[in-house]
Amino acid sequence: MTVVTETISTSAPKGAGGVVQSARDSLVVAKRNLIRMLRIPEIVVFGLVQPIMFVVLFSFVFGGSVAVGSSLSASDYRNFLMAGIFAQTVTFATAGAGAGIADDMNKGLIDRFRSLPMSRGAVLTGRTLADLVQTALTLVVLAIVGVLVGWRVHNGIPKMFGAFALLLLLGYAFSWIGALIGLSVSTPEAATSGGLIWLFPVTFISNAFVDSSNMPGWLQPIADWNPFSATVQACRVLFGNPGVVHSGAWPMQHPVWASLIWSVVIVVAFRTWAVRKYRSATA
Repeated sequence: MTVVTETISTSAPKGAGGVVQSARDSLVVAKRNLIRMLRIPEIVVFGLVQPIMFVVLFSFVFGGSVAVGSSLSASDYRNFLMAGIFAQTVTFATAGAGAGIADDMNKGLIDRFRSLPMSRGAVLTGRTLADLVQTALTLVVLAIVGVLVGWRVHNGIPKMFGAFALLLLLGYAFSWIGALIGLSVSTPEAATSGGLIWLFPVTFISNAFVDSSNMPGWLQPIADWNPFSATVQACRVLFGNPGVVHSGAWPMQHPVWASLIWSVVIVVAFRTWAVRKYRSATA
């Protein structure tokens, strides 16, 4: 008599693979995260409060005290300030992205995703896409607040949208850094701290709030080659706002291209690193 044995695989099912499957899975995960944001409105509200406070406080506390070029006009500083606040806002979303992924890892949600036949990179891509939608909403509200305090665009609507596109691309790029941090720590609290501690030197050693030409000589090249500075400079050029840095550094001479290149490089490098980290962490 012949005995037939049946081997049962205990490994997680694999998705169909391919770009279409990966995109579909990413959109499903993004939808899940957006629904979660709607059900927990505090996430969106608190994400809006901080940048609004920065706009109001910086505008009325430093306006008239910080020179923009040779002008001490409070109005000039407010127009100078907004590009920096926009860029700071999209990059500070990094901490939330890292904390969200760390929370999912901590609660075992990632293990449940592993049991599904889905693309492995879709979990991270969906999360970063959802964060991008929240960032876009924040920029809309922040732009309205900017107009109320005196910020104006002088180079037309198309260039304005171009500037906001660069800001969203920068925010998306930095969200992948947040994803990597979230996968590298054990708790959401650690991800929040780890996501913010390096952002302060990145945002303040830049042309966001002061003219980098007023910095010490050794610090100016660091500020001028900072990816954050390139996007701020590009936004000021496209918005037609004062305070465009006159520097011989290539990113300051070609800020739009520099912003695009920096953002794409960050996305490619950190997405690759984060997906590998995700696969090794859940193997």
